[in-house]
Amino acid sequence: MGHRPTSAPVTPPTLALKPGTAWSDVWRRCRELAPEAFAGDGRVLALWRGGWQAGGASRTATSPVDGTRVCAPPSLDADTARQAVSAALDQHRAWRHVALPERRARVAATLDALAEHRELLALLLVWDIGKPWRLARADVDRAVDGVRWYVDRIDTMLDGRTPLPGPVSNLPGWNNPMSVLVRGMLVQALAGNAVIARAPDDGGAAGLTLACALAAREGLPLTLVGGDEQEVTEHLVRAPEIGCVSFAGGRDAAPAADAGKRHIVETEGLNSWGVWDYSDWEALTPLIRGTFEHAKQRGAACPRFVVQRRLFAGFLDAYLAAVRSVRFGHPLAVAHPEDYLPELDFGPLINAATATELAARTREAVEHGAVPLYQGSLADGRFLPGQDTSAYLPPTALLSPPPSSPLHRAESVGPVDTVVLADTEAELVAGMNAGDGALVATLSTDDEALYDRLAPRIRAARTDRNRPRSRSGHDGPHGGSASRPGAFAGGELLVHAVTDGPPGGRPPGGLPGGGTRPKAGSPQAAA
Repeated sequence: MGHRPTSAPVTPPTLALKPGTAWSDVWRRCRELAPEAFAGDGRVLALWRGGWQAGGASRTATSPVDGTRVCAPPSLDADTARQAVSAALDQHRAWRHVALPERRARVAATLDALAEHRELLALLLVWDIGKPWRLARADVDRAVDGVRWYVDRIDTMLDGRTPLPGPVSNLPGWNNPMSVLVRGMLVQALAGNAVIARAPDDGGAAGLTLACALAAREGLPLTLVGGDEQEVTEHLVRAPEIGCVSFAGGRDAAPAADAGKRHIVETEGLNSWGVWDYSDWEALTPLIRGTFEHAKQRGAACPRFVVQRRLFAGFLDAYLAAVRSVRFGHPLAVAHPEDYLPELDFGPLINAATATELAARTREAVEHGAVPLYQGSLADGRFLPGQDTSAYLPPTALLSPPPSSPLHRAESVGPVDTVVLADTEAELVAGMNAGDGALVATLSTDDEALYDRLAPRIRAARTDRNRPRSRSGHDGPHGGSASRPGAFAGGELLVHAVTDGPPGGRPPGGLPGGGTRPKAGSPQAAA
């Protein structure tokens, strides 16, 4: 009897950058499209007083994708920031008197320009913050499509309302430069306000610069600055010229509140997913995989699962099937030049320091009693030969992190999940509320009555049954239980937050005159 031939091991193809996607290629395209904003020495300029200014210290940054040197926001000093705010007030005083049809036309023209250069904006998101190609393009689309929704409906939303006395100042997080920050800036301008934004140091400088360059060409009154966070932020929050401050990404709104400023705030929290009296495991697997998008660095990502103990075996099968299918790596690496860019769930974390810190927290949790349910490997990722992978972390899952671990009570901001078991409904709710407030939560259950009974006790701005939804979109508030009074995702509430209504009217949420912020855990916060 002959021997069965042994199959030779399959050697994976060597990957290389997709032609035309290198940072040098992307920078050249930006220079050709917007030379007024992208300097010949590799810097981006600051936008204020209606033009691009070369002042401020020159800085560079490192892309989390593979360590490539990219541009950073210009470093303005306190005096320059003060001048920029004053100039924005001058723009505001003129813009607030521009008729709505003209404002709408200019914003619509900006949206057409953003849509025309969608691919370049998406590539900038890849290099700036490491978003995979599919998610980067979706971020641009959400910004454009989201603002078009307002352009079509702004007349009704502004009925009886006027712009604020001063410009709106934006202190954003880094993770959604287009779909959150640019979208918000354009809506604020559409409502009649001049707009200021501080570019995050963590990433997004190049994409924000290009988007603002396209908007400035259409005459929108935008200011984009960077610099020392404390010095510059002080003026962007407390300056008397500012009419409203919009925070995102868990920033502390206390300075704005102390200064009596109208403010919009979205704080971060430990988003949770409960599983109780549930049986549709086949449907759960793709939903769990979806939670790993952008390495769980989205505000609506879910890193905590609270599972009924008797259902743990079924949950674990569904969970492991999901996490084993997750794909990660260099977002621009292909095996052949003609290949499409890879369909990845996530790329790098925002920087190497974040990846190092989260890996250390994971090891510490295991040393103190957490049980590893799944531990991925960087060898499972798609990388260029010899590339810098210091900002990457493979997917990981821990059972029962100890109460002493930060992973027990806070979001991981990376692809690390924690699973907690519950024996009673009270334990389920307590486990889901361990972070004392969240942006979103999901409760998977076959029992609709149980969901109706427990959902109001979960401290999240939005709780959904059986499948998650991201933000509240155009129809409601968005923010953790501690910030919800002043947090708005969109729709009429967002427009009302950046405009004044009839005398005696009540501003929405936690804006001055609009009520007080409930304490986390109070009936108002849980409602």
